[in-house]
Amino acid sequence: MKPTVPSHYSELLGQTRRHFLRDCTTGLGALWFASATGALGSITRDPAKALAPLDPHAAGKVKRVIYLHMAGGPSQLELFDHKPELERLDGEDCPASFLEGKRFAFIQGVPKMLGPQYAFRQSGQSGQWISDRLPHFSKVADDVCFIKSMHTDQFNHAPAQLLLHTGNANLGSPAIGSWATYGLGTENQNLPGFLVLVSGGKVPSAGKSVWGSGFLPSVYQGVQCRSKGDPVLYLSNPEGISTSLRRRMLDTLKEINEDTYSELGDPETLTRIAQYEMAFRMQVHANEAFDLSKEPASMHRLYGTEPGRESFANNCLLARRLAERGVRYLQLFHWGWDSHGASEAEALNGGFVKRCREVDQPMAALLTDLKQRGLLEDTLVVWSGEFGRTPMRENRNGVEMRFVGRDHNPGAFTMWMAGGGVKPGFSFGETDPFGYHAVIDKVSTQDFQATLLHLLGFDHNRFTYPIQGLEQKLPGVAKPSKVVQGILS
Repeated sequence: MKPTVPSHYSELLGQTRRHFLRDCTTGLGALWFASATGALGSITRDPAKALAPLDPHAAGKVKRVIYLHMAGGPSQLELFDHKPELERLDGEDCPASFLEGKRFAFIQGVPKMLGPQYAFRQSGQSGQWISDRLPHFSKVADDVCFIKSMHTDQFNHAPAQLLLHTGNANLGSPAIGSWATYGLGTENQNLPGFLVLVSGGKVPSAGKSVWGSGFLPSVYQGVQCRSKGDPVLYLSNPEGISTSLRRRMLDTLKEINEDTYSELGDPETLTRIAQYEMAFRMQVHANEAFDLSKEPASMHRLYGTEPGRESFANNCLLARRLAERGVRYLQLFHWGWDSHGASEAEALNGGFVKRCREVDQPMAALLTDLKQRGLLEDTLVVWSGEFGRTPMRENRNGVEMRFVGRDHNPGAFTMWMAGGGVKPGFSFGETDPFGYHAVIDKVSTQDFQATLLHLLGFDHNRFTYPIQGLEQKLPGVAKPSKVVQGILS
């Protein structure tokens, strides 16, 4: 005979340490709840409406962000940082002072100095110095604000990418897009607030962690989309499954998850419900948003797009379509900028030229298109790599290589911004005469993050999330960070 189980026993089986902490009289329950829901931080969110629009601390000049990341670290010395003095030293032995106490990814011994490999010209009324590798982009120079004094403390790709996009060189922190959607929600409830588009054949060295939600609820993680086929995997219903049947399945799942939440009180259960509902709405709306065939021929000529292919050009046009549909944060990664010179594909006189051709026309078209539509006024477009390149020619085992390349350089790189809240046709900060170190108006990755949050309307010191007894923030808590007032319009 099967023994009878007391009615209260099944309830006890569902009790967890979380229940104890929530319900006990010591006050730990309230602390747990605040930590789980973000009530101790500057934002209070209803987990059932995780992407509902919220107002920031102040009126921000930016409603949405499009970040163009050139994964691998493009050479500022062949693109934006004009250094005639470096050209004079081309081929000479590197000074000992450049090498003492430095760590390099590959350089050994005494390398040769390497002058700029391509000519620079002044562009636009602002007279910005831009490489001849970017003829299309030079035409929009007057819309762009350059920061030439960026620097980082990481000299390998993955940690540098993580530091730039999450504020932490180690895994586990939320990406900027996650912070933005957590704080602001999104204007379009039928599409995710944080979307990611990848081109170049590979994801960044740090992988999907650079668009992860870290310690924030998982609903705020970036959603990777594709340039061809279904924009998101499994977006279409399988054969034999109708939309009405899918709706009934989700209604049943929602009831089960709501029962689970009432028993366990885990906010991630409500997040799961919200994600299922978002996936259903995306089946109706995402395909239309990602359909480049809806664009006129003039737009395809402007961007140089080829619908059906994975390309940076396609992703730039998709970014504009998604931005005008209210997506909060769009992250584009274009892989292949690691110009060591170890092979033709990663040489300044090889693959680098191809990368420039791939991005030149589309990124200029994106700025032109946004401006024509009135979207650039409240959209911030950002372009950067994770670090720069050395003014010395890379060698391997002290031997000069066949192809021309430069090693990683965390001491200086160039970032540009355009759009809401930043000065157009402006250059901020300087490097030394060789482009090796930022020396005037230095801007750290933490300063950039503080500035971006400021443009979105947030005080970076008040925009926090409680985790493990610490009020975490995007620029981190270990180093000081400041808003770069000099670039603000």
